[in-house]
Amino acid sequence: MRRARLGFWLFLAPVLAWLVLLIILPHLDLLIMSLRDGSGSGAAWTLQNYANFFGEPIYWLTFVRTAMYSVITTAITFLLAMPVAFYIAKVARVRLQGFLLTLLLLPFWVSELVRIYGWMILLRESGVVNFALLKLGVIDTPIEMLYNDATMIMGLVYTSMLFMVVPLVSAVESLDDSLIEAAHDLGAGRAVIWWRIILPHCKPGITSGSIVVFMLCLGNYLTPNLMGGKNSLWFTEQIYNQFIASFNWNQGAAFGFLLLALSSAIIWLGLKVSRQKLGEVAS
Repeated sequence: MRRARLGFWLFLAPVLAWLVLLIILPHLDLLIMSLRDGSGSGAAWTLQNYANFFGEPIYWLTFVRTAMYSVITTAITFLLAMPVAFYIAKVARVRLQGFLLTLLLLPFWVSELVRIYGWMILLRESGVVNFALLKLGVIDTPIEMLYNDATMIMGLVYTSMLFMVVPLVSAVESLDDSLIEAAHDLGAGRAVIWWRIILPHCKPGITSGSIVVFMLCLGNYLTPNLMGGKNSLWFTEQIYNQFIASFNWNQGAAFGFLLLALSSAIIWLGLKVSRQKLGEVAS
């Protein structure tokens, strides 16, 4: 019994060390930093760094904008990923399923920065898309396709697709085909089958994928900054500016914890609306 316990703790020790040293302690240090006024080693405790978030409209409006576009991106990603996941899990042959999942995984073997620059090469005024449209006579002058919200959302959907497809494939695979066949035999149409059988069964996978995609979009920095341009304000850019541009680590730490708290609150609200528990989604 003692050997089993010793083996368990030896097995768990690296995981605990990783959690404590790389996650808990750095976050505790940032939390303490966010509650200081930054005037030196004898800085007093204060909530001013958090009050600045609500005192300056640019800060909280940027966060609202970031959260709104993250929700929109999550919804679009789900609408695109659900048919793909259903095809892979239920329509494609068994031998083809692994190949299709590999195709989805391939772009993630390359750095996100390289992938984003690839999209920029395609969409810029002198890029491949404009060149093709000019050659075909569709347009007379190049179109600026970059540096707008639509392009930014497209980039976020592209970088998040895999994280929605994988949990959906897992959820669809566990669906009993006889349920769909029985509904079809009883006269149910495709829309009814999807709405009454497939989507309710895939609810945990949908919620799990949505949480991951939403958090990834909310915390993304490269895609909004490179594809959205100066007018596409993103809250992570505000955090970056406080840390790097202004050297105000206390304010940056406060913004980071506000992002964590507010995003957690949004996810909690989503779980309440969908009547699910986090344990059910994560299992």
